[in-house]
Amino acid sequence: MMPTLPPVVTIDGPSASGKGTIAHLLAKKLHWHFLDSGILYRAVGLAALQESVHPEKLSEITALIHHIKIDMEFADISDDPKIFLNNHEVTEEIRGEACGKMASQVSTVPLVRAALLDRQRNMRELPGLVTDGRDMGTVVFPDASVKFFFQASVEVRAQRRYNQLISRSQNANLRDVLHELRVRDERDANRMISPTKPAADAIILDTSNMTIEEVLKEVYQQVQAKLGV
Repeated sequence: MMPTLPPVVTIDGPSASGKGTIAHLLAKKLHWHFLDSGILYRAVGLAALQESVHPEKLSEITALIHHIKIDMEFADISDDPKIFLNNHEVTEEIRGEACGKMASQVSTVPLVRAALLDRQRNMRELPGLVTDGRDMGTVVFPDASVKFFFQASVEVRAQRRYNQLISRSQNANLRDVLHELRVRDERDANRMISPTKPAADAIILDTSNMTIEEVLKEVYQQVQAKLGV
C-alpha cells in the first residue's frame, strides 16, 4: 500500500489577487507549512539582475541556474521564511519591483521551472502544506486536496499593489503599476510552460469586492468541508 501523502491546499491566481496574503493566514490558522512559490522565482530573478543575465539567453540562464544556491530559513512552519541567495540574506531585496519583473521573465524559461519543481514538491510535509503561486494546482501539486483560483479586476489589483508599495516606502505610480500588471498578466497567461490558469477542479473566487477577513473565512470553510480540519 502506498503511503498517504500530506494534504496540500493550493491558491493560484494573478498578481495582487490576494493569494499570498490568504495562503499565509490560512497556513497560520491550520498551523501547516507555508510556501510562497514566488519567492523562489524572485531569488532567481535577483541573481539574474546581479549578474546581468538576460532571461532570453538560454546559455546564460543555464549557467546561472546551475551555480546559484537558494536557501529558506523558517522560524515557524507557517511563517514567511528568510531567503538566502548564495549565503547572503535577500529577504527584503527580492520584494522589490525590479525583482518582480525579472521573476516574471525568468519564470517563462522551462529550465528554470524544471529546476525549481522538486524544490517546491519537497516542501510537502506533515501536518500539511498551504502554497500559493500560478501553477500550484495545475503542475506542482495536481493531486492537491483543495485547490483555489483567485481572480480580481486588474484595476483593483493595481490599487492593492500600489498601496503595498507605498506602505513599504517605495516610489510608485498607479498608472505604471496598472500597466505592469497588464503586461505580466499577458505574459503569465500565454507562456508555453505552466500558464496561469485555474485547475479543472479549482474553486474560483473573485476577491475584487471582498475583505481579507471575508476571503479567509470562505477559504477556511471550504477547506473544513473537504478535509474536516
